[in-house]
Amino acid sequence: MSNERNLILAIETSCDETSAAIIENGIHIRSNIVASQIKSHMRFGGVVPEIASRHHVEQITQCIEEALNEAEVGYEELNAIAVTEGPGLVGALLIGVNAAKALAYAHNLPLIPVNHMAGHIYANRLIQPLLFPLLALVVSGGHTELVFMEEDGQYQIIGETRDDAAGEAYDKVGRVLGLTYPGGKRIDEMAHVGTDTFNFPRGMIREENYDFSFSGLKSSFINTVHNAEQKGEELDKNDLAASFQASVVDVLVTKTLKAVEELQVKQLVLAGGVAANRGLRETLTKKMAEVFPNVELVIPPLNLCGDNAAMIGAAAYISYQRSEFATYDLNAQPGLSFDTI
Repeated sequence: MSNERNLILAIETSCDETSAAIIENGIHIRSNIVASQIKSHMRFGGVVPEIASRHHVEQITQCIEEALNEAEVGYEELNAIAVTEGPGLVGALLIGVNAAKALAYAHNLPLIPVNHMAGHIYANRLIQPLLFPLLALVVSGGHTELVFMEEDGQYQIIGETRDDAAGEAYDKVGRVLGLTYPGGKRIDEMAHVGTDTFNFPRGMIREENYDFSFSGLKSSFINTVHNAEQKGEELDKNDLAASFQASVVDVLVTKTLKAVEELQVKQLVLAGGVAANRGLRETLTKKMAEVFPNVELVIPPLNLCGDNAAMIGAAAYISYQRSEFATYDLNAQPGLSFDTI
């Protein structure tokens, strides 16, 4: 076993969290600083790109300095600089990309571009080793995907959302319920109090493919609430939340279990911001134990579900080992997908 210490400074600014981390050998978190902007965007009911970019400008230098200080690491000890190149908000991404390029140039260090969604998957590698072939259920505000991996750095999307991502549906439903942004966590809490009494539709649950659709569920939810309002009826908000969440979780888990069976994977990993959802975590854990007790299920701790730089550093280590570096013309790619890696 080598005692070599490979240290990567990772930067993440794809949306509304400014983050910097120091990752050792792709698996050890030496530091992981996250500056959240939720309070700034709360009054607008969602992320405002221009405000997000301004916050990144204000926070990025401080986050990097804190990450280095907490890890007790100097630039001379670093092996590479990693940064999220996409997908995400173009203005937000550019702040991180330009900071990373400046640091890489100033300290003559290799520059590693990272796909944000790959980062979410590799957050699990900070918990335990990845076993291939594996299946990743990636659920976030902008993405809902089933990704098959036969080896490190190889991604095959076998299913994705045809319309709204699950996290996006949560945010929209949260607004209808009058919840402050982001509504996902509150809906999850309310769902554990209420009961699935509305039996909302399970979009594409019986389709042969692995794709998802949540727009029908969202429309059904909104229509149910608006019809009740027009009739002067008052619906139980906890039951509404429980019914909405039951539909989302049912579809996600059913499709995922079907893919686990067909692909004969050794491991299932949960990834993305919605991986913090208690209902999804509990149901997936229960069903996997019942149906596939021999397939390892990995669910990241809550602090690694949301956007953070540690996951970017974990994913970057694979590229570092293969000497897959970027030049200084690296640019933000807001629409980056696994297909373009």
